[in-house]
Amino acid sequence: MDFEDSVQDLSSLEVISKDSQKIAVKLKGIPLQYANALRRVCLNGVPTFAVDTVDIIENSSVLPDEGLAHRLGLIPLTTDLARFNEPSKCECQSETGCSNCKVMLVLDSGDSDVTRTVISNELSSEDDSIKPTSDKIPIVQLAPGQKIKVECYARLGRGTEHAKWNSAAISTLTDTDKEDVKVLTVESTGALDPEQIIISGVDEVSNRISQFKEMIDQVEA
Repeated sequence: MDFEDSVQDLSSLEVISKDSQKIAVKLKGIPLQYANALRRVCLNGVPTFAVDTVDIIENSSVLPDEGLAHRLGLIPLTTDLARFNEPSKCECQSETGCSNCKVMLVLDSGDSDVTRTVISNELSSEDDSIKPTSDKIPIVQLAPGQKIKVECYARLGRGTEHAKWNSAAISTLTDTDKEDVKVLTVESTGALDPEQIIISGVDEVSNRISQFKEMIDQVEA
C-alpha cells in the first residue's frame, strides 16, 4: 500500500490526544517504513523560522559575538508557513532575501546601572507573526555599563540543515498491542501547532515519494 493511499483513508489517522504543545496520532494500516519516514519528517523536515544571520552593532557583554549569535539562533520563533517562502523557493531568488522569505528582528538592551538578564521579549520583530515562542528565554546577562545592540535576520529552514530549524522537540513512534497500529507522538518547539506539523509532514512525505517515483520513471525510460 502506498503512503498516499494510506493517508487518504481517514480511518488510517486518528488523533488520540492533543494540546497546544503535543499531539498523539494513531496510525492504522500504514507500513512501518512510511510511518517512520513521517516521524523523521515531523522532527526535522517541516520548515520553521530561526535566526540565520546576526549583525552585531554593539556587544560589550562577556559573551563573544559568536556566542551571542549562536544563542539568538536557538530561540524558537513562531512560524507562518502560509505566508512565507523558503529562500530556495522564493520568487526573489536573492541572496539578501525579501519580505516574503526573510524577517528582521532587532534587540537594543540600552544602558543600565544594574546587573540584569536580557530576555527574549526584548527582541522586536518587523512582523508580528514571527517572534519568540516565549518571552522568558534568557539571552545574556549584562553588568552595569554593558550593552548589546543587534540586528537579526530570520528565515525558513529545516532541521536537516541545522537543529535550530527542528519543527519538533520530540517525535516518537511506538507499537501497540495491534500489529498494524502504531502511535506517533509529536511535541512542538512552539514554532508550529503540533497538528500542523503532522499535516505538513504528511504532505512532505507524499511529495518526496512522488519525486522519487518520477526519478525512477526517468531512469527506466
